[in-house]
Amino acid sequence: MTYLRRFGIDTYMLLLIATVIIGLILPVRGVAADALKQITFWAVALLFFLYGAKLDAAAIRSGMLNWRLQGLTVAATYLLSPLLGLGVAFVFGSVLGPDLIFGLIFLSVLPSTIQSSIAFTGMAGGNVPAAICAASFSNLIGVALTPALVAVLLHQGGGAISGAAVVKIALQILLPFVVGQIARPLVGDLVKRHRATTLMVDRGSILLIVYSAFSAGTVSGLWYAISGPSLILLYGVVVLFLALAMGIMTFTGRALKLPDEDRAVLFFCGSTKGLASGLAIATALVPAATLGTTVLPLMLYHLTQLFACALVAQRKSKDAEIAASDSVPRRECH
Repeated sequence: MTYLRRFGIDTYMLLLIATVIIGLILPVRGVAADALKQITFWAVALLFFLYGAKLDAAAIRSGMLNWRLQGLTVAATYLLSPLLGLGVAFVFGSVLGPDLIFGLIFLSVLPSTIQSSIAFTGMAGGNVPAAICAASFSNLIGVALTPALVAVLLHQGGGAISGAAVVKIALQILLPFVVGQIARPLVGDLVKRHRATTLMVDRGSILLIVYSAFSAGTVSGLWYAISGPSLILLYGVVVLFLALAMGIMTFTGRALKLPDEDRAVLFFCGSTKGLASGLAIATALVPAATLGTTVLPLMLYHLTQLFACALVAQRKSKDAEIAASDSVPRRECH
């Protein structure tokens, strides 16, 4: 496991892959599936409550003062990424088919990941308060902005994206976050002392949604419609999407001469997509029968971004260590 961790592959990634396989082989059905949906809903709500309880108001103020960086991150998430999604849909739409293209466009309008982008920013020696602010703000506005962008990009107006779906997303993500912020003086220290529990809720809620989504796809027979070559092509498109996003973030940070610590925030928060919020939003917007194909591009993107971000963060961390050691004056030998 230590060897695999050097390449960004940890226990969570292996569990994620195993959950997909179990959903394909042993899907949940009937009453059990309905019960799983309820458990999953409250697990995600608890997750965002814990996010709110952990987030320090001072960190928000500090991050928001860096308005240039925050503006760039929001533009990357909700302007650049949707444009990349439209480009991918235009080029590969006739080959991948409407269901997978819907999944790719849905991926392109999702908010940034919270836990991972902050962790990788810290590992790379970046501006952690700004990363906390950027990732949290991205997810909060995504409650309303992601459904709106889905409707606009797919030319569906308000028909498929109902107000009830947006309310459900707000109740599951935004309201628990706000309640967590309000309750922070009472539970903030407790949450910080039990980081392992927070991490378990984070990972556990994601695994529950993944299992539910892929189970529904199996029960509906959806996976039989996706051929092996289409799956391989889809993964190639997802890798291209991620490479373009990361490349543009790197170029923008250098072109605008951002400080190294702010470049790390732009890179990790501007190119990543949140699995927890993405799956919750998809569950509210998409019918259960097609939920699997909608979240499949997100699943592939998430696994690939973890791998790529781990490699980049580790390299930056090593570069910083080397630079620090070189700056220490050496004693001359006599």
